[in-house]
Formats: sequence, structure tokens, C-alpha cells
Amino acid sequence: MKRSGPLFTLLAGLLLALFMLSLNVTSGTRSTSTGSETSGDVVSASPTPTASPPSGKPSASPSPSPSKTAVPNADYAGRTDDDSSAIAVTLRDGKAVAYFCDGKDQESWLKGDVKGDGSMRLTGQNGNVLTGELKGKRIRGTVDMGQRKYGFTADKAVKPSGLYRATATVRGAEVDGGWIVLPSGQQVGILNRAGKPSPAPRIDPETGAVTVDGQKLTAKPVTP
Repeated sequence: MKRSGPLFTLLAGLLLALFMLSLNVTSGTRSTSTGSETSGDVVSASPTPTASPPSGKPSASPSPSPSKTAVPNADYAGRTDDDSSAIAVTLRDGKAVAYFCDGKDQESWLKGDVKGDGSMRLTGQNGNVLTGELKGKRIRGTVDMGQRKYGFTADKAVKPSGLYRATATVRGAEVDGGWIVLPSGQQVGILNRAGKPSPAPRIDPETGAVTVDGQKLTAKPVTP
């Protein structure tokens, strides 16, 4: 009986050890299971796909239309190729007025548009036509007076050179005078009294003052 006491003690200790071992195994299994469940609950969010740009090609913006070359405002004066007459041309904002005059009895006022390249076709009474082209500081062209054509060259003029005109009633008669003041200072003009042409008296190019049949008039620069 005395020998069975230690044996029971040893057997009780062994059972306790087995019980503790079984507890550890069970606890580890639960921890592993819980851990797997926890890790299974974590879901990695996939990145939201960004919208891709439209595949269509962007529409090309229309190219600007070429701008027209502006013709400068200026005055031109010169003589015909045969030196028989004078010509003056005034350009303003794409418009032109011209005066052809031989200083005796033949004259013509002409007007029209000037293209961006400097070309022009001006028309007057009786079917008279001036065609010309501005290149640099010079206009080259022809004046068709019906029975005859005149080639001419008109260089850029600086005041007081240029084109002048005066209209008035003098002693009951309608007076209309045109003057071309050339760069050399020479004047070529015709004065019409009641439609009858004659050489025009000289004007003061600085003021345009002129005396017609005892009456003082003022010839003014001509613009389109």
C-alpha cells in the first residue's frame, strides 16, 4: 500500500501533462483557423481603371486664309512716255482717282479700285480706261483715250506735288479746273469754263490759291 502512493502521483502527473498538451494543440488549431479567417476577410481592392481618351483623331483647326497686302495711301505723279501729257494718281484705302491732262484741251478723270497686288483698272467718261500696277514707289501703266493709248510712269509724290481740283461759279459760268503738280514743280492743268477747255492758270502749290477771271479760288488736293 505504501508503494502505490508514488505510482499514483506519477500517473496523475502524466495525465496532467497529456491534458495540457491536448489544450495547446486545440488552442493552436483555433488560432490558426481564426488567423486564416481574418486573413480571408481582407480583400485587396483592385485599382479602378482610368477612362481612356477617345481614340478619334483631333480635328485639325482650319488654317487662316492669307491676308491681302494693303496698298499704302500715297500720291503719284509723272508724264506719259512721249512727254506730251501728265498723269496723277491718288490712292486712299484701296480706292484710286486719276487725272490725265495734256495742258491744252484733252483731259480725263478716272476712278476705281486697287487690288491687293497693286494692280488697278480705272474708268472715266467716254470709255477712257487707265490700267496700271504699283511696284515699289512707282506706277507703270497705260491710259486709253479712245483714239490713242499713252504709256506712263508716275513716281511717288511728296506735297506739294500731286493732284488738285477747283470747282466754282465765276461770273455766271460753271468753272472746273484740274492741276497736276509734278515733282519738278512744273504744273499741267486745264480749266473748263462752261465746258470749254483751256490751259489752266498757275496755282500756289503751298495754299492752292488761284485767280480765275478776277475771282480768287482755292484748288484742293483730290482724294477718292
